[in-house]
Amino acid sequence: MTFARRSTLLVMTVLALAAPAGAQDGRAVPQSNAEMQLSFAPLVKQTAGAVVNVYAERLVERRSIFDGDPFFEEFFGQRMPNRTEKQSSLGSGVIVGANGIVVTNNHVIEGADDIKVALADGREFASKVILKDDRVDLAVLKIDSDGTFETVPLGDSDAVEVGDLVLAIGNPFGVGQTVTSGIVSALARNQVKAGDFGFFIQTDASINPGNSGGGLINMKGELIGINTAIFSRGGGSNGVGFAIPANLVKVFVASAEGGSTTFDRPFVGATFDAVTSDVAEALGLHRARGALVSKVLPGSPAEKAGLKPGQVVTAVNGIAVEHPDALGYRLATVGIGGEAKLAVSDGGKEEELTIALDRAPESTPRDERLIEGRNPFAGAVVANLSPRLAEELRMPAGSTGVVVTDINRGSPAARIGLRPRDVVIELNGTSVASTEILETLVAENPAIWRVEIERDGQRIRQFFR
Repeated sequence: MTFARRSTLLVMTVLALAAPAGAQDGRAVPQSNAEMQLSFAPLVKQTAGAVVNVYAERLVERRSIFDGDPFFEEFFGQRMPNRTEKQSSLGSGVIVGANGIVVTNNHVIEGADDIKVALADGREFASKVILKDDRVDLAVLKIDSDGTFETVPLGDSDAVEVGDLVLAIGNPFGVGQTVTSGIVSALARNQVKAGDFGFFIQTDASINPGNSGGGLINMKGELIGINTAIFSRGGGSNGVGFAIPANLVKVFVASAEGGSTTFDRPFVGATFDAVTSDVAEALGLHRARGALVSKVLPGSPAEKAGLKPGQVVTAVNGIAVEHPDALGYRLATVGIGGEAKLAVSDGGKEEELTIALDRAPESTPRDERLIEGRNPFAGAVVANLSPRLAEELRMPAGSTGVVVTDINRGSPAARIGLRPRDVVIELNGTSVASTEILETLVAENPAIWRVEIERDGQRIRQFFR
């Protein structure tokens, strides 16, 4: 065999090996220097007009250091005045509806009294919040205009793969609209930030403060994520950024356009734990992945579906579940009123269960009351727990009893250390099963108060005179 023939066969072999890298789904490895010099400019022109700047302003009251001090109030003969000042924040957003529907992060607009949206062409509009949720860190705004706007279509974030090229568009540090490129570094990331959402797309496209709420765009010009967080020690980009997947954004936007004032997550009626390597070995699983069922509430959708403690949910609608956060995300993207097919491992046997998804029920009326009078609970707002209220307060689904929902500042309840989400178990030896019982007990005004509460799963006993 000649050298030329061997060289030709070598080139053909390399090309044959390279082609399957993405030939089946349209992706391909660059084959020449010319392909390496292709530009993102057409893609930027197609999408950048729908990425906006979001300006949020809020009035903040600065309390006087003498506020509430009886001596100074008596000395000056009036309450010490507080000072009000204006604070502003800057973030980004993406127009997903031609009628002016904008998606951004909740933390960009949280507490804002005035929100303005600035388009890439320089136009500015007032806007209002039509839905927000701090747990998923998303907010939907409506531009105050009857005009038609450029949009970015929502893509399928489940089709995203590690290694895909992406663009991040936003307004970092307030310098103006900026485009950065990178790849998808990882999927299904959890434990990224505080809150109960744990399913992020990770990218090395540069994301900095001000990029929050901006778009993560794929090579088809589709929105596959809302940029929301970075890992950084100095406040700048270290190539580890995170975006909320577009499939959750779709459900959130649909909820907003449907007139919902809150974003409800499907109620399952079960609690789940992570599958550790020890648990996987004990259950005969090949990998430490999935969501271990730890508790199932009687009469819940989980019980009706046949889910039992000790089982492991490994997939939802055919998509693998790596951890409990991923399970919550998958169920949230199915949405209220839908059905989900759960792949369940039980003692080495595999089965499929179908679970109906609905809102958490308020099976016990919350009967919210403000405790008044001269007693340790005065100033506490209490309510009867139900699955709906437990979900709102981010408490375990099976929580029962009387819970503190709010505390008036400076009240006796605040001074003794009561906190929101504290569950009142007993008062002077009597079980507190309802807000009515609690209000009756505190009205007796005993000389000694023996209180037992539950806080984050721990029992605390206190005595007061």
